[in-house]
Amino acid sequence: MTTRSDPGLSAIMSERRQLINLAYRLLGSLADAEDVVQETYARWYALSRRQQDAIDSPGAWLTTVASRICLDLLGSARARRERYVGEWIPEPLPDRTEWSDAGSGGTPDDPADRITLDESVNMAFLVVLESMTPAERVAFILHDVFRYSFTEVAEIVGRTPAACRQLASSARRRVRASDAPATPAPQQARIVRAFKQAWAAKDLQALIALLDPDSTATGDGGGLVRAELQPIEGAEQIARFFAVRAGAAPNLTVVECAVNGQPGLMAQLDGVTVSVLAFDFAGDRIKSIWTVLNPDKLRPWTPA
Repeated sequence: MTTRSDPGLSAIMSERRQLINLAYRLLGSLADAEDVVQETYARWYALSRRQQDAIDSPGAWLTTVASRICLDLLGSARARRERYVGEWIPEPLPDRTEWSDAGSGGTPDDPADRITLDESVNMAFLVVLESMTPAERVAFILHDVFRYSFTEVAEIVGRTPAACRQLASSARRRVRASDAPATPAPQQARIVRAFKQAWAAKDLQALIALLDPDSTATGDGGGLVRAELQPIEGAEQIARFFAVRAGAAPNLTVVECAVNGQPGLMAQLDGVTVSVLAFDFAGDRIKSIWTVLNPDKLRPWTPA
């Protein structure tokens, strides 16, 4: 028995990294992005050879299918989030060129599993994306991030090019409304380091001085571990919360790291990552803290 040869296999599989990057930005979840890419390839290989040969651009076909799957998932995600215990935060990504292979089929150093870390995956940007409608998010990401024309976007989302232009414009306004003056990366790193030191010392005044008066801190335990169900608001309240937590977990090791390409913190107990902290800044102060404690979202942070 002979198996069907596939001379285009390498070309098809070379699209995997692009698809992973697209699906993560659309969904805010590496696990969901991996599932989308797997389903996309399953649909490709469900086609007959004649059907595959009739497709002029397999890469465009794969992108269209993956985007449509993401659009469907985004539509159902809102209902799932309503049932989610506490706040939902996008899945944080470590700044390294390999992923833990826990729960995935790839090898740890598979370049197809790497997410390109740029401004379109920093946590503040992903959180803003969560406020968009599914169609806004897909149109905006495809056009503004991946540079697809509105004609191409229209074919994917099933709307006219003019409608897609309006969707992207609405999404762009949301992004601009949330933008704060950029804080240079070295300054961000200094602020995060100072926060870590003040947290370890339980120095309430130092913590307050590092936080914007209107700052917020949000935790995501997913109902699997303990986390505050509502965001904590205000510099003093946040400072007190972190000072108390430092005393409650004396064996916690907190290390500086990059989270979605920006300075952040990782907390470990006995070598296992138990939380990842991402930050957003307003000048020389912290504007937002997002703490992911849900172990399902920390797969890439602890080697299998």
